[in-house]
Amino acid sequence: MGFLFRVSSASASANGARRLLRRAIQAAYSSSLGWQSDSGYKPGAIGRALRGEGGGGGGQRAALWPGSFIPLALAASAGAVAFGFGPHAALCDAGDDVSMGGEGRAEVLSRAAHREAPMELIDELIAVFGDSMTLDYEERHFHGKPQNSFHKAVNIPDVVVYPRSQEDVVKTVALCNKYKVPIVPYGGATSIEGHTLAPHGGVCINMSFMNNVKALHVEDMDVVVEPGIGWMELNEYLKPYGLFFPLDPGPGASIGGMCATRCSGSLAVRYGTMRDNVINIQAVLANGEVIKTGSRARKSAAGYDLARLLIGSEGTLGVITEVTLRLQKLPQYSVVAMCSFPTVKDAADVAIATMLSGIQVSRVELLDEVQIKAINMASGKNLPEVPTLMFEFIGTETYSREQTLIVEKIVSEHNGSDFVFVEDLEAKEELWRIRKEALWAALAMEPDSEAMITDVCVPLSRLAECISVSKKELDASPLVCAVIAHAGDGNFHTVILFDPSKEDQRKEAERLNHLMVHTALSMEGTCTGEHGVGTGKMKYLEKELGLGALRTMKRIKATLDPNDIMNPGKLIPPHLCL
Repeated sequence: MGFLFRVSSASASANGARRLLRRAIQAAYSSSLGWQSDSGYKPGAIGRALRGEGGGGGGQRAALWPGSFIPLALAASAGAVAFGFGPHAALCDAGDDVSMGGEGRAEVLSRAAHREAPMELIDELIAVFGDSMTLDYEERHFHGKPQNSFHKAVNIPDVVVYPRSQEDVVKTVALCNKYKVPIVPYGGATSIEGHTLAPHGGVCINMSFMNNVKALHVEDMDVVVEPGIGWMELNEYLKPYGLFFPLDPGPGASIGGMCATRCSGSLAVRYGTMRDNVINIQAVLANGEVIKTGSRARKSAAGYDLARLLIGSEGTLGVITEVTLRLQKLPQYSVVAMCSFPTVKDAADVAIATMLSGIQVSRVELLDEVQIKAINMASGKNLPEVPTLMFEFIGTETYSREQTLIVEKIVSEHNGSDFVFVEDLEAKEELWRIRKEALWAALAMEPDSEAMITDVCVPLSRLAECISVSKKELDASPLVCAVIAHAGDGNFHTVILFDPSKEDQRKEAERLNHLMVHTALSMEGTCTGEHGVGTGKMKYLEKELGLGALRTMKRIKATLDPNDIMNPGKLIPPHLCL
């Protein structure tokens, strides 16, 4: 038995619509039935528009339509219990049932208690957002299911809101704090460690409409942006001014999410990571207060470095609403080079030797023979299927060519061959496009597989050893495994393909992931160089950082977010007590 519910601004006042919505939600909760829409409504219009899937004109916005299952029924079916958390929850999250894996488990299944959004909160959010929010099941499920991650959660958000201003965010956070309902900030959804999961349900804040450039200061080489703008869109905006933002993570990443995860990319070897390229942040804290972390000055010794505290906090301390970024001049000239090696160790040795030579390369990328094979299959190329290094040299034409010749000599001294370089713009863009699409090429090798992606980083001097040890295990595994490395700063990824329906393959993928993390930790490295912790890497933090550091992080979190509403269940292990 179902029922029909519709809010029409033409036929009902806002107050009347809210009363109708409230009665409909209460009826659905009490009957545990899904909600149905008439044929004139297409659920999830906002989400489809943001994902480029069509479904209506550009002016169409999400309606307040529930889908086929209500959050309470979903939580009940999973055995979750809905109850409110007080301040004590931030000190010891004993209420969470989080399967963090162990020695052989890489994925996280969050079975945290569903902290249900009460009707009073729904009413007040409707007053703030009108039809710029949704209760549609499909839309909530899309936001609660990671798009690029194998991590899972039982619960999904109870509601998704689409703020268009900092004031919208302030009101949302203040309301969620008032009712002690969790908040999950949502950006480009490109993270792979479960950052946007909603283990407690709650309110998902989709920042996609906060995507404006607020101010560009060409002479100061900085730009003020909202968090929803993507780095690729920002660079298109900056190109006519001869400027660019130098971080280049995965396509689709937004500036807010890049700050939250402290990301980097292939250019980090020259320009640093996100923490080196942010001048100022504005963020909304858990109590609804807006703070800024600094001025536009290029350097400052005024107070605690709050920007660096928020960068990498993964939404657990506040919601980022504005970012001032350091920009760079577009290179005058560049050369891209490729060369081949008999082993990944030889390739890694050349990357190390190049960095020790003092040459300021802008990129040094390593791809193993499996990844090159995947690229050939996906793009129709005919590259030698052996470990390969890709370099980029920038500067004046003379300087770029001089660097290229020096590296060519280094390559010849380390068993390298087939050294080629290109200076034509289209040829250079094609080579880097191949690198940027390496993950999708690897996935195409096993179309029905999922990817478990590692993100270890070690001191540069240990890179060759770490890759060699890992590669022996990868080559001996029955799974298809491809290696991609930002070799200039010791960071490498392994794309491990496995069939999620086959338990033996999942266990093997987890074993390989665990092995590589602990190999890196034994070499004074880290479990994550740029992807962040999320839910997937929490179990490694005690070994990497120690209990003292984790307790300090927990104290900071408990002080700034005593009701534990800011992206709970991420970054800080839930079993940790103060």
